[in-house]
Amino acid sequence: MQTVSAHGATIPVLGFGTWNISGELCARSVADAIKIGYRHIDTAAGYGNEDRVGEGIRAGGVPREQLFITTKVGPENLAERDFYASVENSLKQLRVDQVDLLLIHWASKVLPVADTIKPLNEAKRRGWTKHIGVSNFTIRLLTEAWAATKEPIVTNQVEYHPYLTQENLVAFMRGKGMILTAYSPLGRKVILDDPVIAGIAAKHKRTPAQIVLRWDIQQPNVVPIPKSTKPANIRSNFDIFDFTLDAADMGALTALGAKKQRIAGWPPANPEWDP
Repeated sequence: MQTVSAHGATIPVLGFGTWNISGELCARSVADAIKIGYRHIDTAAGYGNEDRVGEGIRAGGVPREQLFITTKVGPENLAERDFYASVENSLKQLRVDQVDLLLIHWASKVLPVADTIKPLNEAKRRGWTKHIGVSNFTIRLLTEAWAATKEPIVTNQVEYHPYLTQENLVAFMRGKGMILTAYSPLGRKVILDDPVIAGIAAKHKRTPAQIVLRWDIQQPNVVPIPKSTKPANIRSNFDIFDFTLDAADMGALTALGAKKQRIAGWPPANPEWDP
């Protein structure tokens, strides 16, 4: 699979998201994704499904070294001792010795960023993760994180889709050589009926979801992590590597960002989002 690289990390350009999937359905969906060809699996302690994700990884039948696994520490566990306990539990639930990428899921509302970056760095030094990153960080939070870290911050996982292109945040991240991991890349399907997206889909004889995901991966260092529990959609979302959007297509999709519509910007720790 096509990959992107930043600060020593090589990440498959298309990931499989597991938010809000649980039980046997989660395990089966992860296994289906791996068998289809996904090699990047994203989960979090806060999803409550790491055990099932691990089960799906094992059922996928692919050697561990061929997979890129991401998990996250929640904002309630960012104090040093709690942080380490959370990571150790994640490894236990996933039944792996190490993840490829460990993220702070949301910045703490009570702890300084520097105090939470310290245990994130330590987790890497202890060998629990190959790389570190953050999620839902604004420019201000990223600035504080980079000032405090001794290890490179590979990615910031944020909501990103044609209705929310976050130009200022993207420019800052590119200046730091970071990857943008796009959650809710299909805008929870809200955006898929947009006439611009539908028109480009008709032009290429593709689904609107395929058009949006292709738009993602044609940008520098953008990694979408779509989620689905339907095998047909899991496969369709993966089938985006045999066509290309032209400059007019890309420009029309990016222009939708003027809507600045945040669809999935939920609590518990919403920062003051960048304009």
